[in-house]
Amino acid sequence: MKVLVTGSSGRIGLAVVEALLAKDHTVRGFDLRASGRSSSHYDEVTGSLDDVRAVENAVSQVDAVLHLGAFMSWAPQDKAKMFSANVEGTRLLAHAASAAGVRRFVFASSGEVYPENAPLSLPVTEDQPLNANSPYGLTKLLGEEIVRFHQRAGKMQTVILRFSHTQDASELLDENSFFSGPRFFLRPRIRQQENFGNHAVAEILRVLDTGEPAHILARNEHGRPYQMHITDTRDMVQGVLLALQHEDAAGQVFNLGATDPVDFEALLVHMSDITGLPIIIADLPGQGVYYQTSNEKIRRILGYQPVWTIERMVKEAGEARRRRRSS
Repeated sequence: MKVLVTGSSGRIGLAVVEALLAKDHTVRGFDLRASGRSSSHYDEVTGSLDDVRAVENAVSQVDAVLHLGAFMSWAPQDKAKMFSANVEGTRLLAHAASAAGVRRFVFASSGEVYPENAPLSLPVTEDQPLNANSPYGLTKLLGEEIVRFHQRAGKMQTVILRFSHTQDASELLDENSFFSGPRFFLRPRIRQQENFGNHAVAEILRVLDTGEPAHILARNEHGRPYQMHITDTRDMVQGVLLALQHEDAAGQVFNLGATDPVDFEALLVHMSDITGLPIIIADLPGQGVYYQTSNEKIRRILGYQPVWTIERMVKEAGEARRRRRSS
């Protein structure tokens, strides 16, 4: 099978390409950045999702598309770019794929279509109403509707995967990680909130800064610690490949992520034991992040079996941190 992977230079895209090549598929990557990969079973198109010519070149003579590429940002100035890539780009890609005779089109959506950070009930299942409340979530919701349109047209099988928050395990204890730095370390969190324009929150955090590196345990305004799903990239790859190949995936929508949510209070104690850094508790305005998303459907129908628990991930993160500090 020849498979097009969009976002092939991203975290999940890179891992998916490796997994496909290991299974002797022929792969074409499509990304803004060239990967530098050299393989007789791999070629790539460099370009943007809203470039018609690049998209048409990318889908030429492929059997399936894994549309993992997207632009994610919370910065107000990036809204137009995000809609261009995630909505118009998905429209162009799905149209071109259908016209080119692609058999299966797998779309990476997001839990932000519900959204998970404001669930109507727990656990969040695939039949919960879709009420995206962020620009990024809206772009993914519109992308889903484009994909559903092509499923209804009957020319191309489609699968929608609502991605959990995903991390490489090695990132979890890295202050410089785009996601984990601000999530688990105080000073990166302050910088992030300043960049978002959340100056009041940044000031709350700045008051807590003792002048030494520290973890942050975020709680909501009532003192409830945050809870969310954090899924290892390797488990996400397993789910993507099942969506690509499993006969029963066609026409379906699945939550894709870890089985159990992560309680930040317990997690930060574990992290602090490894790093030796103190934990600063921050009660932040609002309801905070607290959700549990069910992956029961993808486990039942496709046989998905995530194996990278948060305990295994943190153990690997500690080993990676020690290597960084000794090099």
